[in-house]
Amino acid sequence: MTRADEPHPPLLRPLYRAEQVRELDRRTIEGGIAGFALMQRAAAAAWQALRARWPEARSLTVLCGGGNNGGDGHVLAALAAAEGLAVQRLLLKPVDALTGDARRAADMAAAAGVAAEAWQAGLPLEGDVVVDALLGTGLGGEVRGAAREAIEAVNQSGRPVLAIDIPSGLHADTGAVLGAAVRATRTVTFIADKLGLYTGAAPAHVGEAVLCALGVDAEAEGDLAPAARRLEAGLIAARLPPRARDAHKGDCGHALVLGGAPGFGGAALLAAEACARLGAGKVSLATAPEHVTASLVRRPEVMVHGVRGAGDLGVLPAGADVLVVGPGLGQGSWGQGMLQAALAASRPLVVDADGLNLLATRFAGQRRDDWILTPHPGEAARLLGCAAGEVEADRPAAARALQRRYGGVVVLKGAGTLVAGPERLAVCPHGNPGMASGGMGDALSGILGALLAQGLDLEAAARVGVLVHALAADRAAREGGERGLLAGDLASCARILVNPTMGENDAAATR
Repeated sequence: MTRADEPHPPLLRPLYRAEQVRELDRRTIEGGIAGFALMQRAAAAAWQALRARWPEARSLTVLCGGGNNGGDGHVLAALAAAEGLAVQRLLLKPVDALTGDARRAADMAAAAGVAAEAWQAGLPLEGDVVVDALLGTGLGGEVRGAAREAIEAVNQSGRPVLAIDIPSGLHADTGAVLGAAVRATRTVTFIADKLGLYTGAAPAHVGEAVLCALGVDAEAEGDLAPAARRLEAGLIAARLPPRARDAHKGDCGHALVLGGAPGFGGAALLAAEACARLGAGKVSLATAPEHVTASLVRRPEVMVHGVRGAGDLGVLPAGADVLVVGPGLGQGSWGQGMLQAALAASRPLVVDADGLNLLATRFAGQRRDDWILTPHPGEAARLLGCAAGEVEADRPAAARALQRRYGGVVVLKGAGTLVAGPERLAVCPHGNPGMASGGMGDALSGILGALLAQGLDLEAAARVGVLVHALAADRAAREGGERGLLAGDLASCARILVNPTMGENDAAATR
């Protein structure tokens, strides 16, 4: 349920688990809308979405499973035929074996003159567009048999694909692939948005996601709290109001980056530069002495300190408002000393990279309410004592488990980055494959440190920081492409995002 102090819900779209959406469906039917009428609404919405995306299509292949998802496909086939399209309707379950609304839908397609053919491996998919109505959100186990053959045929066809409700084979709650999953071009989902459409393997399978609520207001059901919230770009401006015209650097916070063990100076410098670009009033960098010259040349605005060990830090940690520890830290004695000093400083922390690995090994059992942990799946697995595959199999559960064990806020990085606070989960639908390059996590750590330094609370800083990081990467990719995208490209793009009114004549409107 949305808190009174939370931004307007469109900035945080609710996401639900499959069982919750089934409950909404049940309540809608109990409220007086017949199940078959709801199926017709869904099919009509899917048909409209198909025509809007592929108006030139003259033929369809519709693959229908045995449940209500298949029923949606049958009705869509009838609608397409009524508008003059040639329809190839392939069935994974014979019509005589169908029951309830699915049988009525199949009969409706037959009455519209749409021929039906039993699915067989090797059968060519003839349509300009393929409609995936094979498996719905109730799938729990691995896809096998004919359904798996059909999914693989769809993926090998080279045709654009519209998935109905969810790409078949994708878990609606976790975004994990259950053996095999359709790679859709567009997915039309119904009643309410599903968490599994936005994290894990989902970005590679969902394509463009379109929600058709079919007249159902999920948030009106107060007893069905969303499983998560989807972060929207408008959250940035909502959480970063214009600065006072008399603001000075002391008002904007002091962040200290601890990192850059001997031989690993670049990571810490990336974090410090991102921190400065995101608006921290002062940024200090404590790094190995051999990295000082390069740091001053690259970014002279950062106050760099060469430290041979934790004993050289002196009062630096006490003078900062937030500490970022981990980029280029290493797991040797230098890094262990830096992390120990950070933990003892009684300051909010952002912990990344080897800082997390040391928490899992040398500093086990730590729990705090004033830190943001930013693991990728491998680091998350080490923190949880499991395999990375287990983390990816259920990313939302892993994020929540990390938060329960370690406290604070956890940012589980990867496709569909998750932000887990004490009570709530959020997912970021932005970002791109160009981010699969070294240093991206270091840039994120610096962004988070800057937002904390400027006074955002832990959860708000994590949500806004993840958004800015992903959207900056998307902006950089639009300008120069995904391949070759570097972490250092993000800082300037991120600066633009946190200054959305730049370019207006009224200087007072800038950030």
